[in-house]
Amino acid sequence: MGARVRVFADAAALSEAAAALFVQEAKTAVSAHNRFLVALSGGTTPAAMFRLLATPPLANQVPWPQTHLFWGDERLVPPDDPGSNYGQAHELLLRHVPIPPENIHRAKGELSPAAAVADYAAQLATMAENGRFFPRFDLAIMGLGSDGHTASLFPGSVQAEEQREAVMAVTAVYEDRPAHRLTLTPLLFNDTRHVLFLVAGKSKAAAVTAVLHGPHAPETWPAQRIQPTDGVVSWYLDESVTSNQ
Repeated sequence: MGARVRVFADAAALSEAAAALFVQEAKTAVSAHNRFLVALSGGTTPAAMFRLLATPPLANQVPWPQTHLFWGDERLVPPDDPGSNYGQAHELLLRHVPIPPENIHRAKGELSPAAAVADYAAQLATMAENGRFFPRFDLAIMGLGSDGHTASLFPGSVQAEEQREAVMAVTAVYEDRPAHRLTLTPLLFNDTRHVLFLVAGKSKAAAVTAVLHGPHAPETWPAQRIQPTDGVVSWYLDESVTSNQ
């Protein structure tokens, strides 16, 4: 995949490096085009990064007035639901830093699937430039499931919406994953300047090996669908993830 891979001693070191990269990319983006657009991820691995960004010294280094936050996927639940990716970020990061409320572009999971997708697509369009219907993100934080999924792109046939829409509803049940989610699509991720996968834990080792070193099988390993056309893909891994590589 042409990815940049870095391996860290443990999840804490991985999170520190990810937070430092967030700050670096923010400064670079604001210097280049006066705004920093990010797609955040839910899950346990980004949570540690959020805590670091919420406290000094890093909290004071991010240009929050020029930072705009989106989410790579979201469960269709209210923002105060324990399963909300926005809710996690709000609790760990957003309420602690001086980011303008209008710079927080959350998917409105309390709406119906169709309404939530339409609203989120409209929010993306408001940040777009040059006649496009979605903006170019500077950074996308992504995770990886042990089944190879990323965002809410799950194993199975590639949906037509992934190739023509920026955001789509996910209504099918996959294994024990609940339906009723929305997700940004590879169309948007593959236009991002820097995609950063954060993966920790031995349970992800087989998936990392398959995605990075196995044959191209994007229906089996959805993370292989993320291959930016004019950007960088970095994988930050802890040592336990590389145990069988």
